[in-house]
Amino acid sequence: MLDAARVKQDFPVFDAYPDLVYLDSTATSQKPRAVIDAMTRFQAETNANPHRGIYALAEAATTAYEQARADVARFLGADPQTLVWTRNATEAINLVARAWGATNLGPKDTVVLTVMEHHSNIVPWQLLAKEKGFRIHYLPITKEGRLDMAKAREVIRPGVKLLSFAHMSNLLGVVNPVKDLIELAHRTGAIAVVDGAQAAAHLPVNVQELGADCYAFSGHKMLGPFGIGGLLAKRELLEAMPPYQGGGDMIREVTLDGATWNDVPQKFEAGTPNAVGAIGLATAVEYLTKLGMENVWQHEHDLAEYTLQKLDELPGVTTYGPHSDDRGGVIAFTIKDVHPHDIASMLDEQGIAVRAGHHCAQPLHAALGIPSSARASFGVYTLKEDVDALVGGIKKVLNVFM
Repeated sequence: MLDAARVKQDFPVFDAYPDLVYLDSTATSQKPRAVIDAMTRFQAETNANPHRGIYALAEAATTAYEQARADVARFLGADPQTLVWTRNATEAINLVARAWGATNLGPKDTVVLTVMEHHSNIVPWQLLAKEKGFRIHYLPITKEGRLDMAKAREVIRPGVKLLSFAHMSNLLGVVNPVKDLIELAHRTGAIAVVDGAQAAAHLPVNVQELGADCYAFSGHKMLGPFGIGGLLAKRELLEAMPPYQGGGDMIREVTLDGATWNDVPQKFEAGTPNAVGAIGLATAVEYLTKLGMENVWQHEHDLAEYTLQKLDELPGVTTYGPHSDDRGGVIAFTIKDVHPHDIASMLDEQGIAVRAGHHCAQPLHAALGIPSSARASFGVYTLKEDVDALVGGIKKVLNVFM
């Protein structure tokens, strides 16, 4: 089992703010000291531009950078040569939309998304649909807050060229049946794109076992730094896709008449890379590996169950999403006649950090019949006592407004 109290000692933010109850890990995770130190060490001792120089320091930087790629790919069960570094999951999905979608989608095609998607997995496809004329179909959710698989089996038919969906919802906490959805897509010849931003740091992920054609993730949600993430994609897709951006390192040869492209994944990595971010993320996944992803999942799932039990006992409080074994550490809730911003503001006065708003999921809020919500989300450093503080804080909100 994961000892969250001991783990919490590895995160300097809690030294700086000893009374902080941080319940916004879905927005971004805190960073362990090991990640911060590794990034500092790289900048202090190995600072050179990877892939550019043949002198010793540049070679060391290149080796460290590519080792980071191998470590992160291995953590997610993938071939390092199929990992394209991006800034985050958002950029990874945009890469697929522009490089694959712009080449392969047209007026006769259908793209299937779900109403539970983060805006990052909706807006890129909407923009492209206006340009290419394809249709977007959105899969609904059930009353319990799960993806409607009966509707999925009805909708994902020949004519569908792409299915893109979240591995885990950033609002409902539900883990979608990824393998089943991918199999449905592949039966019709569609490719399957998985937004793994909320899953990669919270449960075991093996992209090859899942069968995903593309898998997007963000480092800052995985105990790593901002500005680094990635796209894992099947090699044949990467080989067939045109470049997403032009510039240095993504080329093989440039003349005044044109250019040829580097091998994948460098073909999609134009410009000087975020090498220090890659080093930080590789250190983060090493940290998660030592904890054990099954342990991470069980810890956060248990906290979610405990939180739901406590919140469901409070008058006027409504929680969203299923009460089940496939529920991760994300709890969205509302309080009758209290704006979520007021909830978050009053909790902040008590040192409790939660998010309030639409969480970049306005269509899902509309499907739930609410404009916004408050959200508590957990990480490896979250304690049961943090949940108790949340419940106590909500009781104070209730005393003021009800």
